[in-house]
Amino acid sequence: MRDKKIESLIENETKRQKSVINLIPSENYVSKDVLTALGSIFDNKYAEGYPYARYYGGQRYIDELETLCQDRALKLFKLKKDLWHVNVQPLSGSPANLAVYLALVPKGGKVMGLPLSSGGHLTHGQKVSITGKMWEQVPIGIDLKTELIYYEKMKEDAIREKPKLIIVGFTAYPRIVDFKKCREAADACGAYLMVDMSHFAGLVAGEAYPTPFKYADIVTTTTHKTLRGPRGAIIFSRKDKKLDDKDISVLIDKAIFPGLQGGPHMGQIAGIAVALKEDDSPAFKKYAKQVIKNAKVLALELTRLGWRIVSGGTESHLILVDTWMDGKGISGKEAEAKLEKAGIICNKNTIPGETRSPFDPSGIRIGTPAETTRGRKEKDMIMIARKIDKVLKGKK
Repeated sequence: MRDKKIESLIENETKRQKSVINLIPSENYVSKDVLTALGSIFDNKYAEGYPYARYYGGQRYIDELETLCQDRALKLFKLKKDLWHVNVQPLSGSPANLAVYLALVPKGGKVMGLPLSSGGHLTHGQKVSITGKMWEQVPIGIDLKTELIYYEKMKEDAIREKPKLIIVGFTAYPRIVDFKKCREAADACGAYLMVDMSHFAGLVAGEAYPTPFKYADIVTTTTHKTLRGPRGAIIFSRKDKKLDDKDISVLIDKAIFPGLQGGPHMGQIAGIAVALKEDDSPAFKKYAKQVIKNAKVLALELTRLGWRIVSGGTESHLILVDTWMDGKGISGKEAEAKLEKAGIICNKNTIPGETRSPFDPSGIRIGTPAETTRGRKEKDMIMIARKIDKVLKGKK
C-alpha cells in the first residue's frame, strides 16, 4: 500500500484483533471472501434507484448483484417471494429502522419499544435518538424481579396508549422473545409489529433461535453481528400489509430511496450477498448452535464464581453481568477497563432498574459470536470465565 500510515493502522488493528479475547456480542469476524467483495470494483458504481429502475446507465451487473442478494436473503430465512419483500440497500441498522418509522408512523405518533436501560436500542424510540425526537416512545415494561419482558403489561399498555408501531428487539436482553405474545399486543391495539433481529439474525438463520417471521409485519436486521457479514442492513416487509391502501413495502422502499439515502453502496451489497450464501450451510447451523452453547456455559461458570447474571442466565448469544452487585463489586466502567488491560474486550452496560450513570453503569455485556467463530468451545468458555473472575476480583 502506498499510504504507509493507513497500512500501519491496518496492521496494528489486525494484531490487536488477533491478540485479544473478543466478547463484544455485536462484533464478529468476516471471511476473506466477504472482505474481497466489500473492497471490489462494485464500489465504483453509482446505482440510485432499485433493480431495473435506476437513474444511471451501466447497471447490468449491478441489477444482477442486488437481485441475487435479495434472493439469498429470502432463501436464508425460508421466505416466499410472493409474501415477503426485501430491501438490501440500508447503510446500517439505524437508517433501516428510521425508514420504517418514516413510512408508517406520523410525526409525533407513538412507537412502543424496550427502553435503553432494559436492553433496547437507541433507535427503538430513545429520547437521545432521532426516533425519540420525532416520535413518542411507549416503553415495553420489564419485570424487575425476573428481569424479563412483562408481556401482560405490554399488552395493557399497548391497548391504552395505542402505538402505531411496536418494535421488538434488543441490544442487551439475553432471553428468547415470545413473538406470539408480541403479536397479540399489536393486534389488540391495531399496531404494526416490527422485529429488529439485528442481534440474533444469525441464530435465526442457523435455526438456534425462534423465527420472528411467523408473527411480524416488518423485520429489520443488520448484516454483521451473528450473520458474520459486512456492516449493512436488510428490511423485510410483508407484501400483504397496507397503510391507506398502499403496500407498506412500497412505502418503506421510498423511505430508503429517495427518502433517506442516495445511491446504495454496491461493494457492501456484494459483501452481504457473499455472507448470506455462507450462512446458508450446515456449517453455519452448527456455528449458531455452538454460539448459544458457549454463552450458556460462560454464564453458568460466572454464576458459580459468584457473579450475578441478569435474568439468571441466557438463551442467546449474550450475557449481561451485574458487576456492581449493590456496591459489593465494581462498576461496569471499571470492569471494562480492567478486562481490556488483561486482553478481554467487552463493554460496560446498564442493567434493568439501573441506579447508576449510563457512562458508569452497574454491568457489562459479553457475548460469544466472535470467539465461537475462532473455534472456541465449552471448555474454553470455562477458562475465559475464570480469567474474568480473577481480573475483576484483582487476583493473580
